[in-house]
Amino acid sequence: MALRKRISTGATWEPIVGYSRAVRVGDQIFVSGTTATDKAGEIVGLGDAGAQARQALANIADAIEQAGGAMTDVVRTRMFVIDIARDWEAIGRAHGTVFGSIRPATSMVEVRALIDPRMLVEIEADAIVSTN
Repeated sequence: MALRKRISTGATWEPIVGYSRAVRVGDQIFVSGTTATDKAGEIVGLGDAGAQARQALANIADAIEQAGGAMTDVVRTRMFVIDIARDWEAIGRAHGTVFGSIRPATSMVEVRALIDPRMLVEIEADAIVSTN
């Protein structure tokens, strides 16, 4: 049985909801929905979907690295957007800057709300750590 490694950021929602920022089992890393919060738990990029996507992706990179992987190991992402008509391009460009050469499978869907009304985007990622 593969060991389970949990990565926590200390976000206030983690113990309430009962989740980890990321979980690694074997060579797979699963990163929970990640928003634009900084180390102090404050939302970065208020009103700016592109800035929020960049911060969320940086948070994902940090979680994946803590789990022993790299962004080049990401095979799937999911983006949840509050206003896709207005913000898809800014969010997509932020995603493309990080993943343009990696090209993971991805989805971008509009959702009605996120946990905090100031949040414009939430991103998940799955990675398979290469052994090469």
